[in-house]
Amino acid sequence: MAEALLAHRLRAAGVAATVRSAGTRAVGGPASGHAVDVLAGVGLDLSRHESRPLDRQAVASADLVLAMAREHLREAVVLDRRSLPKSFTLKELVRRGGAVGPRRPGEALADWLQRAAAGRSTAALMGSDPIDDVTDPIGRPRADYERTHAELAELVDRLVALAWPPGAGPDPG
Repeated sequence: MAEALLAHRLRAAGVAATVRSAGTRAVGGPASGHAVDVLAGVGLDLSRHESRPLDRQAVASADLVLAMAREHLREAVVLDRRSLPKSFTLKELVRRGGAVGPRRPGEALADWLQRAAAGRSTAALMGSDPIDDVTDPIGRPRADYERTHAELAELVDRLVALAWPPGAGPDPG
């Protein structure tokens, strides 16, 4: 759901970016029926989504790595240790980005991410915590998918406003 929401929001903001999702568990399967239905309700088509495995190349080549939970973030950083400065959980980046403020005019995405990561330690990646983790609704009732969708939509909107505000520059991230 996060991939579709972020791609849609970036397009709406006029940001030319490639958004891809990858997983750390089952791969090669379609999105869950509830996820497809919930996003269809807001005009987004997830019916052709097929899960892909997270791999080192994807992490290394990304300008920004967003995870839904700390456990996913740890997997990405293990694949490419140099990715830590550009890798966050979605909640963490929105929280840290809010603290440092939106990207400045002409500021590169990497520089804004560096400001957001200031003072961060790898110990903060340990365990799980609702402050950083979006609850995975897989296998749960549709109502849980609707709650997760609402949370993701709010987080994505906040992230786009922070990382790609009008006038921040052409860096698509």
